[in-house]
Amino acid sequence: MAKRNPLYDFKWCPGCGDFGVKVALEQALAGRMAEKNTSIENTVVVAGIGCSGNMVHMMEGPQPFGIHGIHGRALPIAYGIKSARPDLNVVVVAGDGDFLSIGAEHIGPQARRNLDITAVIMDNGIYGLTKGQASPTTELNVVTSTTRWGKLDEKMNPFLFYLGAGVPYLVSQLSSRVKELAQDIKTAMDYPGFSIVHVQSPCTTYNDTYSLLKGDVKKGIEPLAYPIGEDHNPEDITAAADLVRGRRIPIGQIYRSAGESVPAHQRLAEAKAQANIEQASVERLLQAMVIS
Repeated sequence: MAKRNPLYDFKWCPGCGDFGVKVALEQALAGRMAEKNTSIENTVVVAGIGCSGNMVHMMEGPQPFGIHGIHGRALPIAYGIKSARPDLNVVVVAGDGDFLSIGAEHIGPQARRNLDITAVIMDNGIYGLTKGQASPTTELNVVTSTTRWGKLDEKMNPFLFYLGAGVPYLVSQLSSRVKELAQDIKTAMDYPGFSIVHVQSPCTTYNDTYSLLKGDVKKGIEPLAYPIGEDHNPEDITAAADLVRGRRIPIGQIYRSAGESVPAHQRLAEAKAQANIEQASVERLLQAMVIS
């Protein structure tokens, strides 16, 4: 429960990975304000639906503007905000159930437009807020309240999906690595285009994957998460795709498109300027045809 809003009746479960993401986001925004000498009001946080979506109600300290949108539609809202106010820093916070199910249809268009926002995705492999239904990143055959005889569809690989959709900037992180996550979010916000920071954020109630991600030597569990080697070239999309094909989860910078990144609002401004020139030309042409 947020201290600034004690009457708000939603609270995350003890140990929820989203707490780590909350602190990291707060630190990233504080660092950005100090570095760019700007105010917190320069940032708008657009939330999806789910446990992750309640981030806008849970953040402490100075408050950015916040919009709690409808299920899966955080990206269209962010597109509208950034198109109208390109000077604003827009951050989307969403979960695997919200962003990768009904919201997945918006990822490709915004990646191709190169929408200048940062999406922080909290992936716990389950629908937590609605009590443990299977999500796109739930493992095959897992029994949930909506898959009583096991999940029938294969688990989505979000990283391959992002790369295939054309996302130009992609980072993988763990919610427990708060310092590193904060730095990655801040760096992603500085990127002039569409950036995604995909965070493994375990749900302690319905899908506790902490020991799987970190590993457990006593139980003979090899960690699923591992650091990306220094020899990885994030500007090589083939290397990025090879990196994320396996079952294990690489942590770090997966991909950054090589070359200049022209964001969507800049493209829109150039199109508007061209439209105004052409419109003026047509008006002058018609005026020249008028017989006085």
